[in-house]
Amino acid sequence: MKRNKTAFAGLALLTVGAFALSGCAGGDSGNADETGDAGASAAIITTNGTEPENPLVPTMTNEVGGGQILDAIFAGLVSYEADGTPVNDMAESITIDDPQNLTIKIKEGQTFTDGEEVTADNFIDAWNYGALLSNAHANSYFFEDIEGFSWDEDSELTGLEMVDDYTFTIALNKPASDFAVRLGYSAFYPLPEVAFEDIEAFGQNPVGNGPYMFAGEDAWQHDVQIDLVKNEDYQGVRQAQNGGLTVKIYSTADAAYADLLGNEVDVIDVIPPSAMASFESDLGDRAVNQAAAIFQSFTIPQNLPHFSGEEGTLRRQAISMAINRDEITETIFQGSRTPASDFTSPVIDGWSDSLEGAEVLEYNPEAAAELWAEADAIAPWEGTFQIGYNSDGGHDQWVDAVSNSLKNTLGIEASGAPYATFAELRELVNNRTITTAFRSGWQADYPGLYNFLGPLYATNAGSNDGDYSSAEFDQLLTDGISATDAEEANALFSEAQSVLLKDLPAVPLWYSNVTGGYSENVQNVEFGWNSVPLFHLITKAE
Repeated sequence: MKRNKTAFAGLALLTVGAFALSGCAGGDSGNADETGDAGASAAIITTNGTEPENPLVPTMTNEVGGGQILDAIFAGLVSYEADGTPVNDMAESITIDDPQNLTIKIKEGQTFTDGEEVTADNFIDAWNYGALLSNAHANSYFFEDIEGFSWDEDSELTGLEMVDDYTFTIALNKPASDFAVRLGYSAFYPLPEVAFEDIEAFGQNPVGNGPYMFAGEDAWQHDVQIDLVKNEDYQGVRQAQNGGLTVKIYSTADAAYADLLGNEVDVIDVIPPSAMASFESDLGDRAVNQAAAIFQSFTIPQNLPHFSGEEGTLRRQAISMAINRDEITETIFQGSRTPASDFTSPVIDGWSDSLEGAEVLEYNPEAAAELWAEADAIAPWEGTFQIGYNSDGGHDQWVDAVSNSLKNTLGIEASGAPYATFAELRELVNNRTITTAFRSGWQADYPGLYNFLGPLYATNAGSNDGDYSSAEFDQLLTDGISATDAEEANALFSEAQSVLLKDLPAVPLWYSNVTGGYSENVQNVEFGWNSVPLFHLITKAE
């Protein structure tokens, strides 16, 4: 993991011609020799996880727990190395014919775990299915740049055209400068024919084409664990150097850490606040503390009383300026978090710490109290301000600290609203029945500024959980993603963020390092640019 800008930066914007991906770039494969078998064993790697929110269908899943499994059992056209460098996986080549047209050539002879060959149809059918509004899939937003997509009705993605069994073309409805680099995200995974026979049943026992596969019909023990085994037929760049992966679903981060100290779990990607001060000394060189493309915030829905119009703008800004981010990140997180100065991540090319309006993210209790008083002059405050969070994720300490900041600075009642599990919280958020603010954030899907902005804040975007809408912001996003010059695009994204800094649909808190560790039983542990361990590289004695 690079602590500065990733090596992916040079590919952030596309040029006409062949996309600079190599199907045999070596770092991600982890092969010790040309056979790909040296150092591999049949030992199962154990890790922590959360119960997936939805059936395991790529276009249904946009949360970390489900994404972790999908990335293990599926392979897309592209995969990403540890530093974010893209390499071809299912794709033989990705050619940019012009800023709105791509040609995809798939490697022949690749199969799903039921024996069906992976062809162009599997991508075209999966993307069309995911783009249907009647399916209400969270990742539909990722297809909106393809010709034929509609936010008003079900429609076919007419921009997808099959040339032959292994070749298809993509026509975009506008230039999208980073479209090719998005193709490693799970929304763009292919699906086998069996998926469309009963998509709900498929999601409980999916048939993929990646380095791992479900261990059997009962592999998903809900709220307990998910068992995966190596897919011996996978031919891509992520060859598993172990026999499989067991994802244990813990009720608390403290429980996962206790198991790690006892060598009962092999690798975890979360350290509880209670161990933040000691985990590096506890684990020594097995401790992980690296920069990652993770942004943390809490969202205030647009429909909450007192948080719309001029009053809402004043209250959102007051709340943001009432939070002492420096103190919280140092005291609770022991410096493993960095106070946010924007809505993206410092490890992404184009990031800036000097955006217009960023002063709203600085601790200024006097200004916060004045803004709150201005809002009270419009409509007096009533009630309690609460932040919903899942108590199985180790969030209670920072939520309490933020709540105390609001109490002390604004003179209001503020507290956390805990939910037992992430799934319970997300159900209320997705159904728009939550009546409080709620914790939010983003672990990047692919290394690009747009990925932190479009999916979360664009009108109708799949992860726009606060239902924010701004014509000015939307236009700046469109202009930015259509720009073919990197500096011009990043400047437009900066302007778009200035709109967000005024409106604050979410309150930025901090950037997260990935903090985790691994047991004495495993070797070759590496965490990727997006904080996820590269499970296929991990080795373990049998």
